[in-house]
Amino acid sequence: MELRFLPPESRYLDEASAELCACTIWKDERPVRGFAGTLDWRLGGRLSALLKSGFVRGDLGEMLLVPGKPHVPFEKVLVVGLGARGEFDDGAFRQAVLRIARALEGMRVRRAVVELPGRATEAIDPERAVTLTIDCLGASSEHDAWWLVEGGAAQKLMQPRLRSRRTASPPGG
Repeated sequence: MELRFLPPESRYLDEASAELCACTIWKDERPVRGFAGTLDWRLGGRLSALLKSGFVRGDLGEMLLVPGKPHVPFEKVLVVGLGARGEFDDGAFRQAVLRIARALEGMRVRRAVVELPGRATEAIDPERAVTLTIDCLGASSEHDAWWLVEGGAAQKLMQPRLRSRRTASPPGG
């Protein structure tokens, strides 16, 4: 699987060639921020309305699939709950990444734009996030590519770990 980057600004969404995007939300943070906030804006407040109604809360492990098009270039938007921000740790990060990966596998989605859990609010540093993501996904043949939603500074911090992964991977892995 290949990990690439997509800047978090709204204008770059239309450049991604993926069927689905995944964003994360906290149980105790309103309004939503990060990629979820960008998507909410592009979706005309749909995520905010679902949160306000209580249909989705942001509990750890909670997932919701909403239609994306025509407001965003993705057929589907996967919203993943992270729980309370103060309880977020490596275990919650791993759980969220694995839930995203399993959901994509179940839907047979091979290319997705993904906001890594906790990255939008700096709840986890970039190097740790990419290391845990690589550990969780391994050399999965179920995914072709994930575009990680990250700004330029975080991309630079993550690049060395991605380069070392490529050189350590066996051919075709």
